[in-house]
Amino acid sequence: MSARSGPAPYHPPVKRSVEIAGHKTSISLEPLFWAMLRDAAAREGVPVNALVARIDEERIAAPTPCGLAGAIRLWLVAHGA
Repeated sequence: MSARSGPAPYHPPVKRSVEIAGHKTSISLEPLFWAMLRDAAAREGVPVNALVARIDEERIAAPTPCGLAGAIRLWLVAHGA
């Protein structure tokens, strides 16, 4: 499912589990962002968990880090996903 032809843009967030650095955490994103994240991971040739871990590392290194879900949304927009 492509983000462009996938879920309707107006849908409440969906909570899913991801594994970062060996521990599981839950992230709530709208289905459109989950589809964009899957597409971005496929383009980069990495699993979704690996891409989320990379985004998390960048987020933590930021001078004023936001939450992980917000960081994922911002990363997707900034990277044209």
